[in-house]
Amino acid sequence: MASLGIPANTIAVLQKHGFQFQKKYGQNFLIDTHVLDKIIIESEITADDCVLEIGPGIGTMTQYLAETAGRVICVEIDDHLIPILKETLADYDNVTIIHGDILKTDVNDLCATYNDNKPLKVVANLPYYITTPIIMGLFESHVPLSSITIMVQKEVADRMQEGPGSKDYGALSLAVQYYAKPEIVANVPPNCFMPRPNVGSAVIRLSRYEKPPVEVQDEKKMFALIRAAFNQRRKTLVNAISNAGIYGITKDDVQAALEKLGLSPTIRGEALSLSQFAKLSDEIVHQK
Repeated sequence: MASLGIPANTIAVLQKHGFQFQKKYGQNFLIDTHVLDKIIIESEITADDCVLEIGPGIGTMTQYLAETAGRVICVEIDDHLIPILKETLADYDNVTIIHGDILKTDVNDLCATYNDNKPLKVVANLPYYITTPIIMGLFESHVPLSSITIMVQKEVADRMQEGPGSKDYGALSLAVQYYAKPEIVANVPPNCFMPRPNVGSAVIRLSRYEKPPVEVQDEKKMFALIRAAFNQRRKTLVNAISNAGIYGITKDDVQAALEKLGLSPTIRGEALSLSQFAKLSDEIVHQK
């Protein structure tokens, strides 16, 4: 099968199958071989790796992955793309195509079935509208992962790297930085896609930590506090958390914990580092 990274080949496949882009799935297919090569290099895939690709589309990046990895599992939600994938990937016996929604797929089960529970590498050109739930789902379900290398909207990639005090710093920044080291490895303009998106994109590699950079007694509690803090980011941390109705946490608990940590009672969530959120969570847990 000819490389789908070449625009003319992509157009030929789409026309042959009468494929219509589905806006609800946020479909933008990569048509730039340089970007595809860059993703393969930066994801550091070898013949020993099992790769999970989310949203393979017509199989453009899948072809590149199959040439490099030992095994590729791709999960595609759009049933119109399944027959196309079976055709474009027919030459590769190391590719498994799964028709399903990644948010409803048991990735731990895939890892056990196809990779003996060894860490997967995730590579994807993600639909922008569900980038955050996909990433958080992978991390929070504690799937064995060594890295996630993904194409996302540029501003989302920037947000993953941000630190305290920035307007782009938020719950996603903290979650990503708790589980992985984020690094933007390429910026990708709209003309590298078909159809062209209205925004720039970036490839970001999230290298999974063997152990998080901060210790916290109750991970779920810490993330409940973080989500509460940024759901109402204009409010003080005390008000944002107490308004969230987190079971067992009162306004007095938050005020006492901030005082113990030497933090202002009027501080906002965007001023706290990951380490400070962990200490705040531990202090509140300790009070109970």
